[in-house]
Amino acid sequence: MEVSRRGFLKLSGTTAVLGSLGVNLDPARAYAQELRIKNAKQTTTVCPYCSVGCGLIVYAENGKIINTEGDPDHPINEGTLCSKGASVMQMANNDTRITKPMYREPGGTAWKEVEWDWALGRIARLVKDARDKSFKTVSKIKVKEKQPDGTEIEVEKEVAVNRTDAIAHIGSAALDNEECYLIQKLVRSWGLVYIEHQARI
Repeated sequence: MEVSRRGFLKLSGTTAVLGSLGVNLDPARAYAQELRIKNAKQTTTVCPYCSVGCGLIVYAENGKIINTEGDPDHPINEGTLCSKGASVMQMANNDTRITKPMYREPGGTAWKEVEWDWALGRIARLVKDARDKSFKTVSKIKVKEKQPDGTEIEVEKEVAVNRTDAIAHIGSAALDNEECYLIQKLVRSWGLVYIEHQARI
């Protein structure tokens, strides 16, 4: 149905008059809202874009996302979303989205699809090799020591460090506290000291 500018103003005026006369339009609005998501499965999640951590409600039907909206019960955004958060559905419903790992050989010019098992195994092997090659158990530091006569001299001492300087880790804003805690435990167990998070950049 095509509505002219004048017709739109008439409809708007009628709606305003009915609302001001005490006619409750909320059930009609609620019914119209329900139709779009009536048979959809509802899931709550966190927006993946930035470090604010806004809550989302995702509606999926037959395995496909049909609607996303801000979660009114979430303490951070209370139902509101920025323009990126409002368009998060396009991240999943995208024909050009890459769903498999892509690999480009050293010196190569073309990307090729690889399997997850191969990609994760290669990453694990490269991390292990880099860690083993660069791992330090001790490091020399200079400290001041007091002598019996009261003077201080600078001496070199060896201290245990058990670290690697060749690997760094950067976190993601889409992680919750528990995931961040587990990742911190993991990378610190490898001996990493350069650990950062996207929320601080």
